[in-house]
Amino acid sequence: MPAGSSSKRERQYEHIKHSAEERGASEGRAKEMAARTVNKERARSGEARSSSSSSTKGKSPSQRGGERSGGSHSGGKGPTRDQLYDEAKKKGIEGRSTMNKDQLARALGH
Repeated sequence: MPAGSSSKRERQYEHIKHSAEERGASEGRAKEMAARTVNKERARSGEARSSSSSSTKGKSPSQRGGERSGGSHSGGKGPTRDQLYDEAKKKGIEGRSTMNKDQLARALGH
C-alpha cells in the first residue's frame, strides 16, 4: 500500500488479497489484484494524487464484480461437471458416471 493510505484502504487491501488467495490465486497475483482494486477506489474517491480517466469513469471494481477479471474463462456457465456429479450422486441418479456436464445438468433439471 502507498504511504499515507487510510486504515480503511489497508483493511480493504487485506480482505481482497485474502479472498483472492482463497479462490486459488497465487500470492503475487492476489497482491496485484488487491493493489489495483484499492488504487482504483482511491482514484475514484479523490484520495490519489493523480488518476487516469479509466480509473475515474465507468463502473467501480465493486460494482463490476469481476466482469472483466481473468481466472476461469468459462464465462460463468454454471456449476462444474464435478459439482453436478456430486449432486447427482446425492440424488442417486443412475448412469451418472458416464454422463457429460450437459447430460448431468439435464438429469438434475438444471
